[in-house]
Amino acid sequence: MSLAGIPLIVLALLGAPLFTVIAAGAMLGFSLSDVDLSVITIEIYRIAEMPVLVAIPLFTFAGYLLGESRAPSRLVRLTEALLGWLPGGLAVVALGACAFFTAFTGASGVTIIALGALLYPALREAGYDERFNLGLVTTSGSLGLLFAPSLPLILYGIVVQQTNLGAPVSIDDLFLAGIFPGILMLVLLAGWSFWANRGQRKKFTTFSWREIGAALVDSAWELPLPFVVLGGIYSGYFAVSEAAAVTALYVIVIEVLVRREISLTRLPGIMRQSMILVGGILLIVAVSLASTNYMIDAGIPTRLFEWINAHVSSPLTFLILLNIFLLILGALLDIFSALVLVVPLILPVAIGFGIDPVHLGIIFLANMQIGYLTPPVGLNLFIASYRFNKPISEVYRSAFPFLLALALSVGIITYWPKLSLFLIR
Repeated sequence: MSLAGIPLIVLALLGAPLFTVIAAGAMLGFSLSDVDLSVITIEIYRIAEMPVLVAIPLFTFAGYLLGESRAPSRLVRLTEALLGWLPGGLAVVALGACAFFTAFTGASGVTIIALGALLYPALREAGYDERFNLGLVTTSGSLGLLFAPSLPLILYGIVVQQTNLGAPVSIDDLFLAGIFPGILMLVLLAGWSFWANRGQRKKFTTFSWREIGAALVDSAWELPLPFVVLGGIYSGYFAVSEAAAVTALYVIVIEVLVRREISLTRLPGIMRQSMILVGGILLIVAVSLASTNYMIDAGIPTRLFEWINAHVSSPLTFLILLNIFLLILGALLDIFSALVLVVPLILPVAIGFGIDPVHLGIIFLANMQIGYLTPPVGLNLFIASYRFNKPISEVYRSAFPFLLALALSVGIITYWPKLSLFLIR
């Protein structure tokens, strides 16, 4: 490592904004290679002209609008009417509602804050164990990252497309590939929820067709959203960016004009709040692509592949090491930073071992999902600790059994590629 890079490492450890460290690293690398620094501006412009990029702010804005309305309450009511009468049914309600909500917001912390206020007291009132409730709500916040229109799925597709490594990955394929792995995670967590609450006496919701009908009517405007997104894309009527625009417009019309739960005067504030998240993501992506191009020009991915190929003899061994690496990475970096920094490095190595780039994306995001629950930087742990006024150590102990279920699902997803590729291959 060049001594010139040491100040950048020190700045990162001291808490300098990530995009400044990445940008400085790219500038340093190009400067040492006698490449004009205008190449960084060119890279930023290149990502700015990508049509699919507009999907990120539009989907995020739609998700934040839903969070500020009473849509979460209606979603919880509907799932509780359908499943709340089962032993452990309310836990499954929490898992399903949070997965749906996170898929649209793209931010697990928003899910914990928005739905935690509804689900945590509801679980306690129904007689569930306090530690189980805390672990369930904390874990549920990270579900949904594998379901369309998840921002990390879109961002992974953008990063792969920009690496120009001959590995075409469409965002439509990623949306399809995440369905079965995401369902597997929900099923394993639901299974643990049933097992953990076996034999415990709780208050169950009485099954009622009348309540199901009333809940369906109450949430009738929000229910078409998944069909608008997925149906529009896979029927060929919309591109991903067009589906995002239709979704945002639909949510505005429903929540502002039809239901009138959000006033026109609140729209600019909600827009600003959602764009803070988007702005941070896009800024990191823009400077990271310049850094990625430097690494490719310098042959770093090639040298990395040659080194791994000399020490790793099979794709299975590589996948085991990849999972270990990604679990550690998820505990140290947020999912968006990890995507733009690490994917360009591991993608050519994975392709060299014959791993499908779509499958790699699902493996990557599944591991990062666990990273939300792993110390020392597991974001969900800190958000849940703050939201429910619990010590961080208690939150981690509560989430640990759920984390083991997620780890099992990651193992299945990694070593059974057909689960991810069945719908697209």
